[in-house]
Amino acid sequence: MKNRNDQSSIVSRESSVGLTRRQFAARAGAGILSVSVIDGGLVRSYAANQKVKLGVIGCGGRGTWIAKFFARHGGYDVVAAADYFQDRVDDFGTQLQVPAARRYTGLSGYKRLLESDVEAVAIESPPYFHPEQAAAAVAAGKHVYLAKPIAVDVPGCQSIQASSRQATEKKRCFLVDFQTRANTFYQEAIKRVHEGALGEMAFGESTYHADNPFEEKYKYFEADPSNAENRLRAWGLDRVLSGDIITEQNIHTLDVQNWIMKEPPLSAVGTGGLKGRRKLGTCWDHFTILFTYPQNVGITFSSRQFKGHGTRPEGIRNRVFGSKGVLETEYGGQVLIRGDNFYRGGDTNRIYDEGAITNIAAFHNDISTANYQNLTTEPSVQSNLITILGRTAAYEGRQVTWNELMKNAQPLDARLQGLSD
Repeated sequence: MKNRNDQSSIVSRESSVGLTRRQFAARAGAGILSVSVIDGGLVRSYAANQKVKLGVIGCGGRGTWIAKFFARHGGYDVVAAADYFQDRVDDFGTQLQVPAARRYTGLSGYKRLLESDVEAVAIESPPYFHPEQAAAAVAAGKHVYLAKPIAVDVPGCQSIQASSRQATEKKRCFLVDFQTRANTFYQEAIKRVHEGALGEMAFGESTYHADNPFEEKYKYFEADPSNAENRLRAWGLDRVLSGDIITEQNIHTLDVQNWIMKEPPLSAVGTGGLKGRRKLGTCWDHFTILFTYPQNVGITFSSRQFKGHGTRPEGIRNRVFGSKGVLETEYGGQVLIRGDNFYRGGDTNRIYDEGAITNIAAFHNDISTANYQNLTTEPSVQSNLITILGRTAAYEGRQVTWNELMKNAQPLDARLQGLSD
């Protein structure tokens, strides 16, 4: 796997450096709608006996979990898998019945997978690798189903943006998997907000409060935190491989915030640290950020990944208050609008599974109908950048503007020397 500093040799970065907030929001909101890329002449019919050949890159817990949904869909054959670790790809292969000859290992295992006859790939590897792997997949002519977060730094986000555009040009599908954006209650509630249901927006609150999901990975840092393979095993505790908790996990709530607001914030200021869980790894366990939007709208964001000691509410929540009402959303709970324009909404208690199932079906439909608009990329890029804005403000302990972030983009380097290719 190439050093991230050499990534430009893999894909031309159609850079967003220097773009103003307004220009970026215009791209995210409307630019992708300006071209029709549904190619009726190239529509391919996938009959019951003609399934999409899928390869999975990243065979950990989520990769194995989501591969089973692809298999159950009925329109895919999971025919290849790649992971750095032999034990992971073998466990995946056993569960998904992938032949040993189609199980690829090492940092370059994904490249060998892309040389096979797979037609599409699901990228479920640690986020640090997503830009390079997505770029290589598009270059190889594959359709791409990409897990969030799409990247851990600004150059990585720009690379994903460029890869998606190249996919459209090459008549390939590129879908970013966010469960909330596939949920009908979220869709309807936020549509009503955009139509004015809240009146004049005043302020908002976004939270992601949860326990530590990586407790079992501490053993790798206890053994040898400088060992690159141990870091890769425990990537969720490594701020470069994961992007830290604000990017790797908290992006769920910040994506909903971005969806509601429709444009990036002007600036962010915040703090955070590692105080509630063991002092192992390089990630923080909490963040507190104030995002400032136009019209003097402030949204406070807080997250933690340590025990809440029974406090409520937990979870992934967004609230936005306006002159006519308030929007309340909870991932796995209720979505509703209170106030003058009441919307009862409903319960999203199955959103984790249903979101993936819906997106897998949408990806198959896009492939089989030759729909190459790839509309999920731009908003996903913007949401990912918002997490990086908040992270940068907290790390540096100062206010950071959106335009400053975009102009001073620096790639992160995981320094993975010594790993097998």
